[in-house]
Amino acid sequence: MPDVLFYHLENQPLEKVLPLLLEKTVERGWRAVVETSSRERAEALDGTLWTYRDDSFLPHGVAGDDMAPDQPVLIATGPENPNGANVRFFVDRAVPQNSAGYDRIVFIFSGHDPDAVVEARGAWRTLSADAGNAVTYWQQDPAGRWVKKA
Repeated sequence: MPDVLFYHLENQPLEKVLPLLLEKTVERGWRAVVETSSRERAEALDGTLWTYRDDSFLPHGVAGDDMAPDQPVLIATGPENPNGANVRFFVDRAVPQNSAGYDRIVFIFSGHDPDAVVEARGAWRTLSADAGNAVTYWQQDPAGRWVKKA
């Protein structure tokens, strides 16, 4: 039964939140694939993951690179899973259609983008209807902490 987590960004941008969630994923011994909307966004996130903090190293790559299958974190623009990830992140309005093949789905969306909120509601309905999914919804409070809302 996969866990499906919705993260509603309010006070921090994706570039601040995603690296921390990926660090926790890797610390648990899981592999992750991050699906984004375009090659340009994949390259931008790649740069962010190299530079988000001076005292950290998050091994990762971009789908299509020679070392992609060996990476614990991979950034992709489509449904592929070349690194055998068991956790899939959806960002930048990439929308999950189902949770098949993963232990955890993480859907991150901006509360400041009305279209992203509508897409998140649709994904919530779709993934909640999938038998066996444990779906939770987290929203940032004014201090940037995550509060479970559903």
